[in-house]
Amino acid sequence: MATYTVSDSVGTRESLADTIYRIDASETPVFSNAPKVTTNAVTYDWQVQELAAAVDTNYVNEGADFSYVNPSATTRLSNVHQISANAAQVSSTLETVDKAGRDKETAYVKILKGLEQRRDIEKSLFKNEAKSASDPRKTAKFLSYHSNVVLESNSVIAANSNGSAAATMSGTNDALALADIDNVMKSCYEDGGNPSMLVMSPANKVAFSDLNSGSVVTNQLTMTAPKEAALVGSTSIYLTDFGQLNAVVDRYATNTEIHILDPDHYAVGHLPNRMFSVVDVAPTGDALKFAILSEWCLINKAPKAHGAIFDLNTS
Repeated sequence: MATYTVSDSVGTRESLADTIYRIDASETPVFSNAPKVTTNAVTYDWQVQELAAAVDTNYVNEGADFSYVNPSATTRLSNVHQISANAAQVSSTLETVDKAGRDKETAYVKILKGLEQRRDIEKSLFKNEAKSASDPRKTAKFLSYHSNVVLESNSVIAANSNGSAAATMSGTNDALALADIDNVMKSCYEDGGNPSMLVMSPANKVAFSDLNSGSVVTNQLTMTAPKEAALVGSTSIYLTDFGQLNAVVDRYATNTEIHILDPDHYAVGHLPNRMFSVVDVAPTGDALKFAILSEWCLINKAPKAHGAIFDLNTS
């Protein structure tokens, strides 16, 4: 007699896990490391002060009058807020019916849209784009502020390096070398910066880890319990002559540039209550409509504290 099996029965319930697994990464290291500053105008201005060059002849005669030299004027920089919006609509029926993995569909979708917007902001920070006050407004990104740059080809840094123009990218790209990183760090250090983030794409991270530089590259392995030895092929820290750089992999960084950033000297500004705020939209049918909205700008407090390598041919 044949066994009565599940396939023979009618009414067997399906088994659907009450958990939703998300494969898309949501890490945003550049955005996450930026302090969030509340601003109060569409155009945000700040000032940068530079000291006079140090001299080795600072001695005067006894009883002599002073030589009066006033400090140099501050440099006034600015950036424009751009509006980022991620909208969705959910049918009233879907909001009402029983669902696996979440209770209210609108609450779940709002979380997803917030994560998507944070990734959009992260990716846009690597774009070669100048500020623009024309609709749709655009905030200047890092490439339009960098002046401490190693150029591998015929590219040109942005005019004035103040966010008003994009950099000119042209010529034949070249391979990454440790000397490139060293030269950028030297320039930043001489200008008073202390970068600690070496931000690169996954492909550039592989190229960086493959560079052979004797003992200056440190492979880190933290052992929390006895276990078999592990082969380490990833470089997490680079010890330069001018400070330690933490190698930060960013899925949204480009393969043609590497950024060397000082997180103490940049921030993300936003208008009051305009950072990942939920905007409910009046329904026009049997659906619930809403958007996640941010009105934000990059505040590059001291552009010379950061640097970059342009024109890489990593793929």
